[in-house]
Amino acid sequence: MSSTLPTPPFLAAARGETPSRTPMWVMRQAGRYLPEYREIRAGVDFLGLTPTPELAAEVTLQPVRRFGMDAAILFADIMTPLEGMGIEVEFQGGPVLPDPIRTAADVARVTPLDPETGVPFLLETVRRCVAELPHEVPLIGFAGAPFTLLCYLIEGRGTKDFVQARAFVRSEPEAARDLLDRLADGMAVYLEAQARAGARALMIFDSWIGLLDAPLFRALERPAIERIVAHLRPLGVPLIYFPNQGRHLYGEVAGLDIDVMGVDWRTPLSTADAESGHRYTLQGNLDPSALFAPDEELDAAVDRVLAEGRALTRGHIFNLGHGIDRRTDPEKVARAVERVHAAPVRDTQPMGAH
Repeated sequence: MSSTLPTPPFLAAARGETPSRTPMWVMRQAGRYLPEYREIRAGVDFLGLTPTPELAAEVTLQPVRRFGMDAAILFADIMTPLEGMGIEVEFQGGPVLPDPIRTAADVARVTPLDPETGVPFLLETVRRCVAELPHEVPLIGFAGAPFTLLCYLIEGRGTKDFVQARAFVRSEPEAARDLLDRLADGMAVYLEAQARAGARALMIFDSWIGLLDAPLFRALERPAIERIVAHLRPLGVPLIYFPNQGRHLYGEVAGLDIDVMGVDWRTPLSTADAESGHRYTLQGNLDPSALFAPDEELDAAVDRVLAEGRALTRGHIFNLGHGIDRRTDPEKVARAVERVHAAPVRDTQPMGAH
């Protein structure tokens, strides 16, 4: 029956088809900038929210109801599956690992993930979301990329430069490859389980990949991402990779069998398109701080991203170039969504016309 329904704009754009409108969603769209989210959080902390499917599903759905977003993204943390892999994780304003990995021998503590026993609550959240979402709004499942997870596993907490993690991959290259393979295999089955529970697209967040130079990316992270993508490709869902601050790696990313590449706000979409070989739909890349600008400046910033998006080779999904700030006024988000949805998908004049 669903085959007779129109393709949702988000999925059409992700597949390189022309959508009925430019699709938009926002990274971290379920979060502290929403009063309805803060109301739920007043009665439960983050550690209690994520493993409670009815609450996690509710906050996943909130931005779709409020703004008419073209996709929902599962409410979870990139660290969520690690406890199912034998790694203790605490949250103290951010993820903290009481017993970080510091030696090659420590890598053996990272065990295979069985999603049904390791993250059953998350799969139930997926099923609840899918049951409530309309056909035109797909759910995006996601995971952290292996190198980004490695950074936290070795450092023990978030830092600005992850020096210990970067030192580890250079001083213990074989152990680093082993750890990345273990993480890749875990994230592959984790993402597969989300898709089988009903997620219609899958995203890999590589938040700290910008810390690697091209040779290290080529030697370590690209094989790990390829390992995940090869596992997921038979599922037939769009695959998204977000190499945050990774402009110097776009030429390397161009070899990945993905459908969508996320672009942070520092790089023009036209540059990302060219440097990634014109192969992907691009997702992004409004500067999150633009949502704090006066209305006319926000409109102009949105229009600039839309204009670049219309000129892309394969397609465009409008998003921020990073997660939304918790101090953002929801009315600014509503204004941006309305402007994106009202804009033409393609320029009406042929290229070069004035």
